[in-house]
Amino acid sequence: MIPHDPEERRALIGEYLLGLLDEPEAAEVRQLLDEDEQAARMALDWERHFLELSDRLPAQVPSPALWLRIRRSLGLHAERRPSALGNWWNSLLAWRLTAAVLAVALLVAVLLPLLRSPDIAGQRYTVVLQQPGEAAQPGWVIQVGSDGTLQLDPLVADQVPEGRALQFWTLVDPAEGPRSLGLVEAGKPLRLPAEQIGAVQAGQLFELTLEPAGGSPYDRPSGPVLYIGRAVLASAN
Repeated sequence: MIPHDPEERRALIGEYLLGLLDEPEAAEVRQLLDEDEQAARMALDWERHFLELSDRLPAQVPSPALWLRIRRSLGLHAERRPSALGNWWNSLLAWRLTAAVLAVALLVAVLLPLLRSPDIAGQRYTVVLQQPGEAAQPGWVIQVGSDGTLQLDPLVADQVPEGRALQFWTLVDPAEGPRSLGLVEAGKPLRLPAEQIGAVQAGQLFELTLEPAGGSPYDRPSGPVLYIGRAVLASAN
């Protein structure tokens, strides 16, 4: 049952985003986020909070024992030699699973500051956009080329309700607020020029929100976040 007290409701939404609720409770929260704009804003605040904290965690290399457990849980045979594509997929899946575990660990971890070096020209970035609270279910993937061109590709076939639209956003500096990158047609790729995207940097936030037809009436998202993720440096020329 959804609590009426704002603080209790906020805490419940945070637990949902961390994947701590059972399915009946999670279903109630999902319905709440679809119907209540204030609750959707709470979810967005939690997402940004968790992502900012996770950026400060040092990278960890999974142990051989953990890799073995992951492969067994996926039904993969240890004796089979994985292909190059298989290695990539398994690594991506492990990253998503690890991200969910790290999000929970943020509640008790002591975080170390992370010093970032300035970006240089010719860098490529990848962003996996995931459903809030469901780290193992990516919906879109973003590739930013060395020339700054952005390619947004769907991994799922979203069904957008009539009278609603998907809107693409990015956030570099929280003090400046999010910036709209335009509307996105569900299930179809989108390519944007570097001039529209601007300079991309590691950790930059991208998200897709559900908005009224024609887009948000404000200079910020007004609807629930459907997919969210941060830019990760892929390579540099």
